[in-house]
Amino acid sequence: MVNSSVPSSVNGDGPPTYGGFVRIVKASKWFGSTRVFENIDMVVDRGKVLCIIGPSGAGKSTLLRCINSLERLSAGRIYVGGELMGFRERGDKLYELTDKQISAQRSKIGMVFQRFNLFPHMTAIQNVAEAPIRVLHQDKADVMRRSRELLARVGLSDKEKAYPAHLSGGQQQRVAIARALALQPQLMLFDEPTSALDPELCGEVLDVMRQLAHHGITMIVVTHEMGFARDVGDEVVFMDGGAVVEQGTPTDVLEHPAEERTKKFLGSVLGRSPSAV
Repeated sequence: MVNSSVPSSVNGDGPPTYGGFVRIVKASKWFGSTRVFENIDMVVDRGKVLCIIGPSGAGKSTLLRCINSLERLSAGRIYVGGELMGFRERGDKLYELTDKQISAQRSKIGMVFQRFNLFPHMTAIQNVAEAPIRVLHQDKADVMRRSRELLARVGLSDKEKAYPAHLSGGQQQRVAIARALALQPQLMLFDEPTSALDPELCGEVLDVMRQLAHHGITMIVVTHEMGFARDVGDEVVFMDGGAVVEQGTPTDVLEHPAEERTKKFLGSVLGRSPSAV
C-alpha cells in the first residue's frame, strides 16, 4: 500500500473527472537518492500524438516505462483511458495491483523500444503472433491472419518467414511495431525507435509511424527526430533535468521556443536556429 493524496478532480474509486485519454498527474520517479523526474503533468487526448524531446538523462524513457508499468512511480499517478495504472484507489490510499492485474493493463498498451527485442529463433510472423496466442489465448488461425495483415501494413508481406538475423535494422523495427499492434492496444509508446538505426533506415520506420498517426492511434513518442515531431506531433514537450521545461504545439516549441534552455537544445541538435526546423 502506498499513501498518496488524491487530486481534487478524483472522486472516490472512480476515474479522474478531467479530460485526456492519458493523464499524468504530479508524477515523480527516484532511483534511490537519484531523481529521474519530478512533478510531471501531461495530458494526451485520444487519437493525438505527443512527442517528447530533450537531452539524454532528462527522464524521457523512464517516464514511458512508468506509463506502461515497467517501472513504478515514486509519487503521483498515471491514468490511461480513465484507469489508474499499477494501483487500485480507495479514498486517499493506493494499493498496488498484482502482477497479473498489471499484465492485463499492460496488454492494452503497445511499446516499441530503441532495440528491437525480437525473438531470434522465431520468424517475423511468429514474433507478431506470439503474444496474442500465448498471452491473450486468442484463436491461432485468427491471430495468424491478423499478423499477416499487420506485416502488410508495415510493408513486410514478403518477409513473414524471415528470421530477425536476415532482416535489416529498419525491417526488424517494423516487425517490432507490428508485434506491438498485434495486441490491438489503446495506446502506443515509442522510445526513440530510430536511435539504433543507420540514418538511411530511419525513414521507413518513421513512415510507418506517420501512417499510424494518420489512422488516429494515440501515441506518445520519445524522439530525437525533430522533423517527425514537427510534422506528426499534435503537441511537443521538451524535458530537461527531470522536468518539463516547455510544452506546446510543434510550431510553438520547435520554431518559436520561449525558454532559453529549449533554444540552446534545438540549436545544438539542429546546428542552426529553431526556425529552420
